[in-house]
Amino acid sequence: MNQTTTGHQEQRKYDPVRAAALETMILIEQKEQFDRAITYTIQNKELRALDKRFLWQLANGATKMRRRLDHEIKFYLAKPSSKLSLKLANILRLGFYQLHFTNRIPAAAAVSESVNLAHYMLGRSQANLVNAVMRACLREPNKVHFVDKNENPVKYLGDYYSYPDYFVEYCLKEFGLERTEKLLQHYNLPPQIFYRVNFLKTKPDEVANMLQSNNIEFSYGKYLPEFLHIEARGLPLESELIKTGKVFIQDESSGLAVRLLNPRHKNNVLDLTAAPGGKTTYMAIRMRNKGRITALDKSRKRLELLVENTKRLGIKIISPVVSDMFDFQGGLFDRVLLDPPCSGWGTAGKHSDLRWVKSYDDIKKLSRIQTAMLGRAAKLVKPGGVLVYSTCSIIRDENDQIVEEFLLRHKEFQIDSAKEFFPDELVNSRGFVKTYPDIENLHGAFCARLKRKINS
Repeated sequence: MNQTTTGHQEQRKYDPVRAAALETMILIEQKEQFDRAITYTIQNKELRALDKRFLWQLANGATKMRRRLDHEIKFYLAKPSSKLSLKLANILRLGFYQLHFTNRIPAAAAVSESVNLAHYMLGRSQANLVNAVMRACLREPNKVHFVDKNENPVKYLGDYYSYPDYFVEYCLKEFGLERTEKLLQHYNLPPQIFYRVNFLKTKPDEVANMLQSNNIEFSYGKYLPEFLHIEARGLPLESELIKTGKVFIQDESSGLAVRLLNPRHKNNVLDLTAAPGGKTTYMAIRMRNKGRITALDKSRKRLELLVENTKRLGIKIISPVVSDMFDFQGGLFDRVLLDPPCSGWGTAGKHSDLRWVKSYDDIKKLSRIQTAMLGRAAKLVKPGGVLVYSTCSIIRDENDQIVEEFLLRHKEFQIDSAKEFFPDELVNSRGFVKTYPDIENLHGAFCARLKRKINS
């Protein structure tokens, strides 16, 4: 699908999908969140589902591998890459990503499309530069080199696998060199897609049969059988399944916290950071649409998304409340779920931009917020009730450390081990659930079940 421009002296065809990917990448580098950047980019464009998937692949992949791409590009430039304009730098990233990290794009096509895009966006001279750099890369692939892994593991792993130094340093300290490299490799694989089957409208086997009849590869969830792992997103069947409320897109790792909370149909449940409703609606479905769930969030707009999701899924027991949790006066609850803002480092494979927008100082700030939120959540739990704290991070500062410090200050709570709900392999010695992509083949996640003593 090519278009023609007459903005320069000669007409050149360019690919609008790659142009949209470039636009998305620039928005991300200007600090726009990835999903919003994609949404903004495509909102006024007529793109087929196949085009949208290709756009997502290019923008996500080139953003994820930004540091590696910049490292390689610099070996073919006559001047420092920092001197490049924002558009030119991202056109080269996009081109090099197609050369080295995609399987179905011929090298000649990657070069010609990058040159055409540069000609359309920047003119002939810059297009000539893109052509020269990319062809030099093809002629001299061995020109790129990396520092020795054992002499400088932080720089090597950061450059080669494309991560910020602070995250590499944390992983090396926590896991050691061999395990860190495996973890970084897994985060660079294409993100997994899960359908959470809605028991109120269908059964996992019925959805499985539909997938099989459409020759769609899938597997059942490793720990939660109502989750189905799909090999490819954006298929025609998917929109119909979502529209009818039979499935909800949600990672299996995200569902573990709800299983650990184990809400029953007679419970009065509180979700303190509910929108847009993934965990909230899963709780309602596990409760068979009986009981009561108060869905709290300070964003009215995000709660409106939750309401839309509940209608589509056929859920009737969720009461949305717009409020900051520190101002909420709703009494005590049988079950409380707290999923606070976190760094998201468990989902680095899915959210490519977080590598470049978060710093370790941000994690320290988040840990203080998480500590305050957990303390507030504790005051909303009935004696004998349960509080689950969960994050989509693998960093101790946001997980184990938060819970252990909480227990020191709140003697009225104790750990209720997750071993009652999950196999031993998923639960550590303290009774917490921790998942890692290189071990469980799931996104990284943490959750802890805390029970308030009856006589407290």
